[in-house]
Amino acid sequence: MALATEKLTNNQQTVLDLLEHSKEPLKAYAILFNIQKKGIKSPLQVYRALDKLIEIGKVHKIESKNSFIACKHKNCDSTTSTSFLICETCDQVTELKKKNLSLYFTKQSDQADFKYTKHNLEIYGACKDCKIKH
Repeated sequence: MALATEKLTNNQQTVLDLLEHSKEPLKAYAILFNIQKKGIKSPLQVYRALDKLIEIGKVHKIESKNSFIACKHKNCDSTTSTSFLICETCDQVTELKKKNLSLYFTKQSDQADFKYTKHNLEIYGACKDCKIKH
């Protein structure tokens, strides 16, 4: 994994800034639409920036929504095994930073004679605010 302190390119910084200020996960084309005025004109530029940001732990992909969020944890090392709580009402995403999840999945896999390498866990429900409203 590359260092999280790595110098970002203009495109990478632009994409990261947008995601850091977004209240919900964004799809690649929504990112492109929002940053075209800043000189990023093609989907390939967005995808390259996203790939690098994921590689260095600054962005995570929400697989089920095919969308992306900025990581809120400093020096995040969750580039392949990610776990999220996702509100079905407002799309708020909370990353779970528990090392014991990987340990649990490793233990379960070992018991099934299976080699665990990574996971992407997305748990859907209602966040605190939406739960109170309903």
